[in-house]
Amino acid sequence: MNDLLNELLFFFERFDWLTIVDLMLVTIIFAILLSLVRGTQAVVILRGMILLIIILSLLSSLPGLPAFSWLVSTALPALLVAIPVIFAPEIRRALERLGRGWSMFSIGTQVTEIERTVRAIAVATQRLSDLHIGALIVIERTTPLDEYVETGVQTNAQLSSEMLQQIFFPNTPLHDGAAIISNANIIAAACVMPLSASGTLSRSYDRQLGLRHRAALGISEVSDAVAVVVSEETGAISVTHNGRMIRRLDRTRLTNILMAFHRPRVSRIGPPWLNQIVTRLANIRSRGK
Repeated sequence: MNDLLNELLFFFERFDWLTIVDLMLVTIIFAILLSLVRGTQAVVILRGMILLIIILSLLSSLPGLPAFSWLVSTALPALLVAIPVIFAPEIRRALERLGRGWSMFSIGTQVTEIERTVRAIAVATQRLSDLHIGALIVIERTTPLDEYVETGVQTNAQLSSEMLQQIFFPNTPLHDGAAIISNANIIAAACVMPLSASGTLSRSYDRQLGLRHRAALGISEVSDAVAVVVSEETGAISVTHNGRMIRRLDRTRLTNILMAFHRPRVSRIGPPWLNQIVTRLANIRSRGK
């Protein structure tokens, strides 16, 4: 107890403004890292790794366990090498979020163009749903989807609800695969998307979902794209983003969700007051255009 008190006194004696800055920087870094992995599978893995490290540290500190201490000290470098491999998708996604900076969709996009895009997608999706025609529509955002465009047929057609319905009409050459939309244009159709590797759809009540839903979830895991899926069996409408799926949507809810994704939104990294200032500047900029 006396040693602990002495250490605390020694710490407070050396406490100055540089120490405060040091602690604030460390706190900000940890807050940014936690905000980047929040809501992903990395949180569960990180929680397990922290628990494992605590248990190993406690056991290795016990006297009379030299072999176990040697094993822990030997395995630690391998654990440090394994961390980037385990968290590779989350690290990539975090770096992409940092690189996006200002907005999820282009801030320079005019509101009227956004409304036309969302309306065309919502109308086509609702009609396809009523007819139980399967569809997968991928909306490109800040992450380029060029590698997936190359897997399909490039169309470079102006977006319209009629064009989307024609693409996914059964037995047509382009109906199988995904249609990629960028800047109010259908740039490609019949594109091959990566399947989800997260295991989110492996639960019992999600196993009936087919390849379209797994592909929609997969593209949302490797990019910031938004995917709209129409189930061929049930006609249900779903939206995926950031490795998550929102199911059983109607036209109104789909429109609101897509408008929320299109709405200029800045990164929330940093203090709330800074986010509010940057958000206002982004809104002023978008209105000015």
